Amino acid sequence: MQFVAIVLVCIFAAIAYGILHDQITARICVEYFTIGHPPIFGTDDPTLLAIGWGVLATWWVGVILGIALAAAARWGQWPKRSAVSLIRPLLVLMICSAVCALAAGIVGTILARAGLVTLMGRIAREVPREKHVAFVADLWAHSASYLSGFVGGAIVIARVLMSRRLASQAPASSELAEG
Repeated sequence: MQFVAIVLVCIFAAIAYGILHDQITARICVEYFTIGHPPIFGTDDPTLLAIGWGVLATWWVGVILGIALAAAARWGQWPKRSAVSLIRPLLVLMICSAVCALAAGIVGTILARAGLVTLMGRIAREVPREKHVAFVADLWAHSASYLSGFVGGAIVIARVLMSRRLASQAPASSELAEG
């Protein structure tokens, strides 16, 4: 049951992060969602787009992370980790991803304003010229979120495995009481 709970916690965390992230980026450049994404939701309302894309673009990240993290936390002979014990590391991962997204958005903005990064092709033609910098900021923020989420997720998984291995090497509390 804990395996499934860990997967569900990861899905919830990814979706919550996605919705909050998109609530911000949809207000920076709604065209990132209306022009840069397929018209699935039939609206240009930033709140609704952020909710829709926040779910659609992140649930699968939560599934991938959840299955890998649950395996790292539960399989094998080492002491098991519970879903509750993984909430803090997941919150740290989400905060780190948000910081990376913010930093990348700022860097993207600076580079786009300097003309060092530009939109090309269909996107450049369809996005209003005055929104190009904002579109790049959103693009960089979203790319950084995915990258930091995957790299950070791998780090969380590795740390969980290491914590389980270390816990398996520590003397049991009952042994300490007896000796």
